[in-house]
Amino acid sequence: MNTSTLNGTLVMIDNLKTVCANFGLANDSSEYKIITEAFLYKYLNDRMIYELSKLDQFADCHDVQSVEGQYRNLDAERREMLPYELGTTAIIRPEWMVSSLYNQKDKDDFAKTFDAALIGIAQDNLDVYSVKAGAESITLFQGVSRFIVEENKRNGFCSALIGALVDFSFADVFSQGYDFFSQVFEYLIKDYNKDSGSYGEYFTPHAIANIMGRILAPQGDSNVTIYDPAAGSGTLVLALAHQVGEGNCTVYTQDRSQKANEFMRLNLILNGQVDSLANVVHDDTLVSPGHLSYDGKSLKTFDYIVSNPPFKADFSASRDLLASEKFGKRFWAGVPKVPAKQPEKMAIYLMFLQHIIDSMKPDAKAAIVVPTGFLTAKSKIESEIRQNMVDSGMLRGVISMPSNIFANTGTNVSIIFLDRSKQHDNALLMDASKLGAKEKIGKNQRTVLSSEETERIVSTFNTLEEQDDFSVIANYNAIKEKRYSFSAGQYFEVKIEYADLTPKQFQTEVGRRMEQLHALWAEGNKLQEEIKEQMKAVHLA
Repeated sequence: MNTSTLNGTLVMIDNLKTVCANFGLANDSSEYKIITEAFLYKYLNDRMIYELSKLDQFADCHDVQSVEGQYRNLDAERREMLPYELGTTAIIRPEWMVSSLYNQKDKDDFAKTFDAALIGIAQDNLDVYSVKAGAESITLFQGVSRFIVEENKRNGFCSALIGALVDFSFADVFSQGYDFFSQVFEYLIKDYNKDSGSYGEYFTPHAIANIMGRILAPQGDSNVTIYDPAAGSGTLVLALAHQVGEGNCTVYTQDRSQKANEFMRLNLILNGQVDSLANVVHDDTLVSPGHLSYDGKSLKTFDYIVSNPPFKADFSASRDLLASEKFGKRFWAGVPKVPAKQPEKMAIYLMFLQHIIDSMKPDAKAAIVVPTGFLTAKSKIESEIRQNMVDSGMLRGVISMPSNIFANTGTNVSIIFLDRSKQHDNALLMDASKLGAKEKIGKNQRTVLSSEETERIVSTFNTLEEQDDFSVIANYNAIKEKRYSFSAGQYFEVKIEYADLTPKQFQTEVGRRMEQLHALWAEGNKLQEEIKEQMKAVHLA
């Protein structure tokens, strides 16, 4: 990885955040929109220049300026051919390019010009770069000057934004891979990855994403579909896509949070998954699943599913609907009740688990993050879901992760791995809860796995290796006998240590233990007499 290129990218992000801070928008709810729109605009601008430079007509151009100059001089007919030649690359008109806008930054109406350019780019590329929201589409850009309340400051704000973009170039970035862009993306959204509502968080630690991807597809794959019904910012699906091979898969996602879907779109673009943008759905997965079969009557099924669904959320408004006959087939184990005084603690992850199982192809594989309490919970819904996983022969294994693996929650989590590609009769259960080191993340503490620990988890799981007090292969019959418990600790062999002693050593050890016992008896008698004297004093008083 080119460290200087990475640092340069991060500096540009910092510069954009500084602009927002200087105009009073630091930590404002609009800040993430401004940062992501400006960043993405610059990325797409430089990407188009990069792709243009590879066309025969631009072969004589040796720098960015010459490519831009030749692009501006193209006649209308030639320009109309570019979308066919550049494929999914966003097309930006010459007058809307960064360099063109920069040359206009001192004009009195620059804010309007800047917004018009962003909105125009979004409209020109609507077919590829929009996100589905019911029957409507959420466009790529909506403009940014509107977030400045004082109209007389809007020109200066937009001028400062374009100034933060013009001196940086993504030219050296496009040769970088997933590891580079995952860091850039994480840095870009690190201040905005918490949901202000009740639908969980956007960001799953890369260690977990990496483990899930490498266990699901250790050798990669080809021509497959990947799905996440509660995708957040897309950390899980992109990690798996990287493991499978970016050109070997199509990604499908859904999330009801607009912010999450905007992050998802950005993540897909940065990681070369533009073809999957049409499969990003902004809607409630439980009530209105956006990915259906061709006849529209059942769920679309997928080759791989990864998910870190929200564990708890207030679904009281739709609970009765979800429990109705209309959804009975999908939520076959039942719908949890709404806690009377704390509706926000409804265990909606149980519905996502059922949804995921029903979204699996006959040979599909899945990995789902769940609260560790699910592994042994005795209530009806939890028990029926675990029983289904075992009785259908698809439970491949479970990994219990260290506490505080997520910085913003103390809930202990585990990962359940399902595999329908073959019938299993046993599962590997792993207790990795003692791994990791504590690290301060802002105000919170998070457990961070080392690369060696990650390797141990992946290798042990994929090779089905049993390790004392760490991993065990549990036969399905044994799991059934323990009421479908998925807790590794219940299957570890209890080891009793034996020591060879001579008769003399044995007598000596017995004598030592008897001395200890007599001493404890004497101590107990003494305490008993003291208590009696204190009780007498209390009685006399």
